[in-house]
Amino acid sequence: MNKPLVGACFAALLIGATAAPATAVGNAPAKPSVKAVTLAGTVALSNCSGSVVRVPNSKPTDPALVLSNGHCLESGFPAPGEVIVNKASSRSFTLLSSSGGRLGTIKASKIAYGTMTDTDMSIYQTTSTYKDIESRYGIKALELNAARPEQGRKITVASGYWKKLYKCSVDGFAYRLKEGNWTWKDSVRYTPDCKTIGGTSGSPVIDDETGKVVAVNNTGNESGEECTDNNPCEVDENGKVTVREGINYAQQTYWIVPCVGAGNKIDLSRAGCQLPKPSGMR
Repeated sequence: MNKPLVGACFAALLIGATAAPATAVGNAPAKPSVKAVTLAGTVALSNCSGSVVRVPNSKPTDPALVLSNGHCLESGFPAPGEVIVNKASSRSFTLLSSSGGRLGTIKASKIAYGTMTDTDMSIYQTTSTYKDIESRYGIKALELNAARPEQGRKITVASGYWKKLYKCSVDGFAYRLKEGNWTWKDSVRYTPDCKTIGGTSGSPVIDDETGKVVAVNNTGNESGEECTDNNPCEVDENGKVTVREGINYAQQTYWIVPCVGAGNKIDLSRAGCQLPKPSGMR
């Protein structure tokens, strides 16, 4: 995992599309626009990164949600098969500006959802609404894309902990990603440019074209070991194991969207919700 950090460790050019020459015959296909991805909407946790997120149907008066990793929870790593729902929390998050400046602090009211089974994510409900955050700090939440990310798309991993942007592309997907005792499904694999490190855990992975969150950064193979802690391996449908030293990964977030109901409540019983459920709620 891009492991959480204990305590304080250390204190793009965007190329626009050019217009087709006036003498060209017919219309040249339009190049996709590129969003100016910044650190706006990201947060710094005590040991990880995160972001204020919304789903397409979230309302301004809904309590804001903060997305990070399951392995970033203040209670420690959830055990394989463990799913946490609606657990009280008073955790604080430092809200950042587009340039990484500290704007203020927002607080959790509960861990709405957390697990390291099949995926690696935590979703906190906060005591602030989206309207509160926007009116006080001028920050809008990042929207979760409801669609699965696409191979080849340019992405930005935005770390609130390090106040740094990592830019690369979606290289592909790991059918299963195994690290120590944990296994994750359909993980996003980055191209080598995204050299994420400890503290980047929980960073939103943002599609540069849409500006929407498509994944949450969580791990990377640090030293070439096979399927050990901090050295995840890929396992395909036939059980073949592949180790990619120096390559980093994220967990897809489109899974979350069908699981959020009215009032921004995580409802694992909603139609289309495929997030892992606590035992007894299968």
